[in-house]
Amino acid sequence: MAAFTFYTVAMSRGQISRWALHEAGADYEQVVMEWATRPESFRAINPMNKVPALVHHLDGGDHVITECAAINHYLAETHPEKGLLPEPHERAAYFRWLFFAAGPLEQAVVGKAMGWQVPEGKQGMAGFGSLELALAAIEGWLKTHDFIAGSRFTMADTYVGSQFVWGLRFGSIPETPTFRAYVDRVTQRPAYAQANAIDAALIKAAQQDA
Repeated sequence: MAAFTFYTVAMSRGQISRWALHEAGADYEQVVMEWATRPESFRAINPMNKVPALVHHLDGGDHVITECAAINHYLAETHPEKGLLPEPHERAAYFRWLFFAAGPLEQAVVGKAMGWQVPEGKQGMAGFGSLELALAAIEGWLKTHDFIAGSRFTMADTYVGSQFVWGLRFGSIPETPTFRAYVDRVTQRPAYAQANAIDAALIKAAQQDA
């Protein structure tokens, strides 16, 4: 048995954590499901019935990890030899922007896509203010830093980078020179190409079967 079992669906957020699996060089097997036919037994792994989910098989029992940001960081923790964890001086930026992307940024992007309007005077309550405010915050950082933790690639870039890869591709995040340069930097990684090729094949197969 592989050390990890990775549950995913074609064309899903699973692509974010597959990238992390390849950056970590993790020993994993995949279980690819379909949105409409996810087995009821999967709820025992994730009661939310959503992907991705990762199961780490250990001698003391299985450990379940869900939520992309948590999965990706967990993989960095379990594969420290890959150098994907932040150094002490990088930790503040690493965690700041990792959780910013998983919280305010994703909420703002989804809210805009859904057509949700935050009532006037309620931006503070929403937690993300507005998409423009959230993007301006992280763009300010990326204008003066090549990567999320600073000057080098860390596991945080698999999560934050994925947000911008998808956002620029589908137009949910407006393209700026700063965002385009960041996406170009992170997608040059061999692990990104490896993971992306696997998911591209899964998406193509799913489209042919539809």
